[in-house]
Amino acid sequence: MANCITCENTNCLIKKNSKDPNILSFLNKKHTIKCKKSQQFIMEGTPAHGLFFAFKGKVKVLKTGVDDREQIVRFAKDGEIIGHRGGFGSSKYYSISAQALENTTLCYFAKEDLKNILLAIPRLTFEFMLFYADELSESETRVRKLTQMSVRERVIDSLLHMENKFGSSDGLLSITLSRKDYADYSGTTEEQVIRTLSALKKEKLLLAEGRRLGILNASALKAEISKHTFSLNS
Repeated sequence: MANCITCENTNCLIKKNSKDPNILSFLNKKHTIKCKKSQQFIMEGTPAHGLFFAFKGKVKVLKTGVDDREQIVRFAKDGEIIGHRGGFGSSKYYSISAQALENTTLCYFAKEDLKNILLAIPRLTFEFMLFYADELSESETRVRKLTQMSVRERVIDSLLHMENKFGSSDGLLSITLSRKDYADYSGTTEEQVIRTLSALKKEKLLLAEGRRLGILNASALKAEISKHTFSLNS
């Protein structure tokens, strides 16, 4: 079972407040859920009864668009929240779906338990408020990216985002995504992603080993989208 007291996810809001005496009884009500790679643990439109935190693993969060096309709205890694728009708040249903990108361990808190602990710990409530403010800002930035960037720029921005969020190992990104995942996140088609990645490889800006990608010249890629100043901080 994932233990909040000994957890190494220092960015987790629960972990940050795990020493507060008011939180101990709440932590005992937490559930640990293990998901296999590709397993969906939130389905869009289903009743929202609680909130998830990624203890160990990577998750993609999706929303259904026009013609039932999936759009990846964000990714989550260790310590990050999933399902917060439905699992906590006024909504009775999840507005998104979520799927494990690899074998993932999740911490789950029931909605009513979370409400009670937020009433008891003002600092945690404040940190949740800041989290929601940051999420709103990121959502607005993402809308601007999808409307103002070209296909190539959106793919480049997605690659830089993956490196910034998940890091690299041995010259390759520490997250493995399909070309369709990149398309669903970049707001384009799989064919356009394949063409863009091929062009970046020919220009010696990108390395590819199977499904794994590596950025060879981050400075050049950042310079290419520098006119979109909001994207450099994503």
